[in-house]
Amino acid sequence: MTDANGKTLIKTKPRTGKNRVLVTGGAGFVGSHLCDFLVNRGDYVICMDNFFTGDKSNVAHHIGKPNFELIRHDVVQPIFLEVDQIYHLACPASPIHYKFNPVKTVKTSVMGTMNMLGMAKRVKARFLLTSTSEVYGDPKQHPQTEEYWGNVNPIGERSCYDEGKRIAETLSFDYYREHSVEIRVARIFNTYGPRMALDDGRVVSNFVSQALRGDPLTVYGDGSQTRSFQYVSDLVNGLVTLMEGEHTGPFNIGNPGEFNMLELAKLVQEKVNPEAPIVYRENTADDPGKRKPDITKAKTLLGWEPKVLLKDGLMMMVDDFRKRVLGDAAEVEASEAPKKRAKTG
Repeated sequence: MTDANGKTLIKTKPRTGKNRVLVTGGAGFVGSHLCDFLVNRGDYVICMDNFFTGDKSNVAHHIGKPNFELIRHDVVQPIFLEVDQIYHLACPASPIHYKFNPVKTVKTSVMGTMNMLGMAKRVKARFLLTSTSEVYGDPKQHPQTEEYWGNVNPIGERSCYDEGKRIAETLSFDYYREHSVEIRVARIFNTYGPRMALDDGRVVSNFVSQALRGDPLTVYGDGSQTRSFQYVSDLVNGLVTLMEGEHTGPFNIGNPGEFNMLELAKLVQEKVNPEAPIVYRENTADDPGKRKPDITKAKTLLGWEPKVLLKDGLMMMVDDFRKRVLGDAAEVEASEAPKKRAKTG
């Protein structure tokens, strides 16, 4: 290349040769584990989060690394970045969090997904949507295959999340059909592991936190509702395998091992605190009675299946929770000590 005077110009390379990956919701539970994998693999990772449910401490160990960048930003607002891949995880995923601000939850799934798909279209990036098993609602088909259209209450307390993810899938496939955006869609089933928020209201984190504190394990309804639980490393492996493969999806990414809530409570009781009692409370609205993935499609087309057994994954999770739960308790006790001394002094 030459300038107007015929002088040869050296064109500088505008960006790194590494695979540039954006992870929205990257400081959250799943997002931070995904960032760990990608950073360690050598990708240039841009972690974006508004810290509504995510926490900087989840990715603090990467700050300062040459292939990691942390951006505080809400996906509802447009942003312009140059990337090769987009893992779109941003959205509150637990009932306590998404019911706290349901309108914002819908906006995150709709406007946030449109913004990220628009970026993917502009820079020709591959886009992966983390959808959810909640698109199946309270299913009348068991186990659930990807062909099942679901049974969702469109005006219920959970619909801000359920229907939000359903429209996010619609948008993804419309961008694929109309604009040829390379998309990948994963329907994630219940996932657990280190860094789950202690207060997120999801059943595994609830039971483990309660058992560690010596509180009763709260079972909602009669405990017959079933779920399938996958360890977070299995999920991360599934997401990366899907992104790197040639199949659009949707794919169920979950562990088909099925447990009812009472069985899970008893397992946590056995592994964490045999002294913790089990109590029953009235069930929440629109709580699905059964949830179990059929992962035949993922096994056949992706060569993926989960490896970690629930009893093994629970113990890895408990180590992390013990530090945080008992650490919080110790801090509270320390803060209360001066007040107690003042009363007795």
